[in-house]
Amino acid sequence: RERIAQDTAAVGVDYRDPARHDGVAIKPLLRFHAASTMKVPVLIELARQVDRGEHRWDEPVTVRNEFKSIVDGSPYHLDAGDDSDSTLYRFEGQAVPLSRLARLMITRSSNLATNLIIERVGPTRVNATAHALGADSIAVLRGVEDQKAFDRGIINETTARGLLLLLEAIASGKAVSTEASARMVEVLAAQKFNDGIPRGVAPGVRVAHKTGTITKIHHDAAIVYGRRPALLVILTRGIEKEADSDALIARITRALLP
Repeated sequence: RERIAQDTAAVGVDYRDPARHDGVAIKPLLRFHAASTMKVPVLIELARQVDRGEHRWDEPVTVRNEFKSIVDGSPYHLDAGDDSDSTLYRFEGQAVPLSRLARLMITRSSNLATNLIIERVGPTRVNATAHALGADSIAVLRGVEDQKAFDRGIINETTARGLLLLLEAIASGKAVSTEASARMVEVLAAQKFNDGIPRGVAPGVRVAHKTGTITKIHHDAAIVYGRRPALLVILTRGIEKEADSDALIARITRALLP
């Protein structure tokens, strides 16, 4: 708390050690722009629909870069230069498996993959599933880069508590089936952006997590497989440099994890 108080940023922390029934919560219900952490509930809903037979992991999806604004249905396009993953744009007009889109959405935070998936699963159903798992502070209203929606204040939101509850459901195998939950852990553990929570844990400790970053917004939400599994979510708003927010997230992690 003292370390957080040194910064002018808004910080939300939720930490839970399920085995010890212990934890630390600092503004866990403070609402933040979700940035790419919204891709966690999208992944859960996708896994649920696959389990129900509505989709298949090997289902081919034609890559295209045109989406409809939720404001008025007008078309908009994503800019590969603003996307953390540009590889998928090379496959426009081609079909790729749904499982590949899901992996790119999480491990490389592909916005294009995310929008293609959200079109299929539906934001209303993403929200309903998150809320059914107890994460009723999460709001997934739209895909990424819908500027007209953003200009009207229609954004995806989360709290540290909401993300922690979703990760807890995944870690315990209750988010979907045990098999589907294990698949989600494997994808989250393949994350390519590891300068936040992973920097705060001992070398070799497995971290299954999802980051979220936009201007002055930087989050990390993780299942940490140390001596015993722990759940940790750190959300930040107002820090100018991403390197500084990375460092703060790592310091908070070191202070909390055994």
